[in-house]
Amino acid sequence: MNNSINGYRSLIYSGDHDIQVPFLGTQAWIRSLNYSIIDDWRPWMIKDQIAGYTRTYANKMTFATIKASGHTAEFKPDETSVMFQRWISGQPL
Repeated sequence: MNNSINGYRSLIYSGDHDIQVPFLGTQAWIRSLNYSIIDDWRPWMIKDQIAGYTRTYANKMTFATIKASGHTAEFKPDETSVMFQRWISGQPL
C-alpha cells in the first residue's frame, strides 16, 4: 500500500510593499520548509505589465508577490483578482 500524501495546492502571496509582514520574511519561512523549487523566480504579467513575481515548489505551493501592494490585497484589487482566478483555475500566473 502506498502511503504517500499528495497534498493540496496552496497559494501564498505577499505585497512587496508590506511593512507589517515583509515578503522577505514570508520567503524565509517558505525556505525553512525545504521544498524543492520547480519554477524559479519569474515575473507574472497582466497584459504587458509586471504584476509581481512568482516561484513554484514541488509540494504544489505557489508563492507570489503583488507589485506595489501593501499588507492587504485590496490595495491592488485587479492584480489580486487576476492572480486568484489564474491560480484557482490551474493556470500559471
